[in-house]
Parts: sequence; C-alpha cells; structure tokens
Amino acid sequence: MRQRIGLAITIILLSLLLSSCDAAQELGMNWHGVLGQFIAFGILLAVLGFFAYKPITRMLDERSQRIKESMDQAEFIKQETAKTEQMVKEQLAEARKQGQDVVAQAEQIGERLKEEARQQARQDAEGVVARARGEIQAESEEAMAQLRKEFVEVAIQAAEKVINRALDKEAHRQLIEETLKESTDLKEEG
Repeated sequence: MRQRIGLAITIILLSLLLSSCDAAQELGMNWHGVLGQFIAFGILLAVLGFFAYKPITRMLDERSQRIKESMDQAEFIKQETAKTEQMVKEQLAEARKQGQDVVAQAEQIGERLKEEARQQARQDAEGVVARARGEIQAESEEAMAQLRKEFVEVAIQAAEKVINRALDKEAHRQLIEETLKESTDLKEEG
C-alpha cells in the first residue's frame, strides 16, 4: 500500500515536472538532470522498499509483538500478584481466626481447670470437715462413755455409803445405766 502511494506521488511529481519543463529551462534548470535524479530516487526507493522496508517492518512488527507480549505478561503478573495478595490476606485472616480460637480454647481450659481446682478444694475441705466431725463425734461419744462410767462408779460409791452395804457392782451398774438411758430418752423426746 505504501509502495503504491509512493509510486503515485512519484508519477504526479514527474508529470508536473515535465509540464513545467519550459518554465524550468527559463529558470536555468536542466530538466533531464532533474528527471534522471527523480528516476534514480525512484529506483532507490524501490530497492530500499524491497530490501530494507520488509526487514524493517518485520523487525518493527516483531518488536511490537514483543512489547505486546511483555504487556500481556505484565498484566498476567499483575493478576497473579493480586490473586497471591488475596490468598495471603485470606490465609492471614484464617490464621488470626485460628489464633483467636486457640486463645478462646485456652481460656476455656483455664476456666475449667480453675473450676475443677475449686471443686477439688471444696471436696477436700468437706472431707476434712467430715473427718473432723467424725473425730469430734467419736471423741464426744468416748467422753460420754467415760463420763457415764465415772458417773456409775460415783453413783455406786454413793449408794454404798447410803445403804451401808455393798451391793453387787454389776447390778448397780445396770440399774444406773437404765436410769441414764431413760433420762436420755426423755431428753431426746423433749
């Protein structure tokens, strides 16, 4: 296409030159020399167009293609970078969520362990209190039994002095225990 335009321009210039040949001679121009230069220039254009134009246009097309590929590659890299950034953001969000879950679980475990420790301490304290009550009850019963025994002996001695005779100690003990039992039964009913 460019060659045709160049050829058309050359023909137009030659026709203008030939039509103004008389005017050119009056001005002192040699129209044969000018015509020869135009022909030489046309041949030079044709040779350059054939031998240089195609390689230059091929080189320009290749460069244009490389630039286009570079632009496409840059766009692809930009898209991949955006995807990678999005993936990193999602992974960071997931890691934060997992970290928060781990912290929440640790807090729950800590609270559960505290509660278990409180319950264990409460149970231990209740066990100590129960043992202490049991020991107090046993000591109280032992003291009551000792007190009864002493009371029985004192009562027997008092009864011996009053009666002035010695009764069988076993009979006296039985009599006093029955009396004490009746008195404690009355206290429990009352």
